[in-house]
Amino acid sequence: MSVILIPAAILAGLGALFGILLAVASKVFAVKTDERVSAVRESLPGANCGGCGYSGCDALAAAIVEGKASPSACTAGGNAVAAKVAAIMGVSVEAQKPMRAFIHCAGEDAVAKRKYNYAGVADCAAAEKLAGGDKMCAAGCLGHLSCAAVCPAEAIRLENGVAVVDAAKCIGCGACTRVCPKHLIEMVPRDAHYIVRCSSHAKGPALLNACRAGCIGCGLCTRVCESGAITVTDALAAIDYEKCIGCGKCAEKCPRHIIVPLSGVPAEEIKKEA
Repeated sequence: MSVILIPAAILAGLGALFGILLAVASKVFAVKTDERVSAVRESLPGANCGGCGYSGCDALAAAIVEGKASPSACTAGGNAVAAKVAAIMGVSVEAQKPMRAFIHCAGEDAVAKRKYNYAGVADCAAAEKLAGGDKMCAAGCLGHLSCAAVCPAEAIRLENGVAVVDAAKCIGCGACTRVCPKHLIEMVPRDAHYIVRCSSHAKGPALLNACRAGCIGCGLCTRVCESGAITVTDALAAIDYEKCIGCGKCAEKCPRHIIVPLSGVPAEEIKKEA
């Protein structure tokens, strides 16, 4: 019997000894953490979208407490989260204008021409490597939804061959802007009035042969704009959202019908006449 009891007693003693040593070591070598880190982390939305530039909410919380990031760095949380984090840190922050993603492309299947039939991996970056993608327009949305794959709010869907953002679901994290190989996605103010659904700088026949919905840089929008909010640079119109007063005259005058209201972009098919 002693052959069994003695080894068992020795093992029990060693277990107790090692347990005590581990308990002491955990106290001696414990890494002190700032309690504000957990408090800030609990205030963050937990989307882990990367819109702040950090790998996730844990990393952002640590960066905020260390003074490496602003309390308003969480783009997905908006002003409400920024206010909570600022209170924890004992500082004040200015309210930021709420933003949302917008995809500058109107090249739907009915109006955009294609160079070939793509049958590869359903990934925009992969498709773009093959002669810039299958669309004739070098700036056209490839429609493989790489943006949707990284959207934590599932706010992006495909409509008639073009990715579109559901403004009601978009949390403004900006994750989609970083994966689009065509750089078509822009973070714009939620209260913007009108927007241009095109990113192409192509001119003349190159544009007309590629897409019936592309901006032709005619400048009619600039001439009717009452606030000087529209400029045409390199054959592409752009709107200064701060200057735009929402009169809508640019949208009425645009012969390509690609200047649209940001809220409730018309779903009807873009008119075919140039």
